[in-house]
Amino acid sequence: MSGRSHPTTGKGWRGILMPGEEILWQGRPDPSFQFGIKQVGAAAFGMVFAGFALFWMIMASMAGGYFWTFGLIHFSVGVAMIFGAFLYAPWRRRHTWYTLTSRRAFIATDMPMAGRKLKSWPIDGDSPISYETGDLMTIRFAKDFKQTKNGTREIPIGFERIEDGDTVYRMITDIRDHRQLAEPQKEAAQ
Repeated sequence: MSGRSHPTTGKGWRGILMPGEEILWQGRPDPSFQFGIKQVGAAAFGMVFAGFALFWMIMASMAGGYFWTFGLIHFSVGVAMIFGAFLYAPWRRRHTWYTLTSRRAFIATDMPMAGRKLKSWPIDGDSPISYETGDLMTIRFAKDFKQTKNGTREIPIGFERIEDGDTVYRMITDIRDHRQLAEPQKEAAQ
């Protein structure tokens, strides 16, 4: 799934882009299946979770009655964790689109049940830009924070598993560097 280096601005972008903002690149993440340590770890945790629930259900069924059925939800969650470790990320990527403009990065999703969402993050002088290299590149340009019961968790935001990552990375760093130079000039003019 390659991006296009010279996309056109369609009617769908009217009212979204700021005056003078131009679309520089559009693309999609590669939706192929991934097998790595992260997926194996999540699947292993799901197997332990499902295994314990199965053991509990067997022991509870020996006591008689239907009390064992309360373990079904835990067993189902464990099985979902096993399959989700390998299948959720490719499924999510199949429903994701990326756009880079001269000012912002957009991530659009169209997920069944959740609906369509479009989020944008400014690319400015303070944008923390990092990347993971390989055949398919992942470029991180923002951070989000999710509230958990133990505090907050940092979630990196970016374009995942794109083919033309070197080109997109250069575009993002050029935008950031240009914005870094423009910010002191604005302050000096005031």
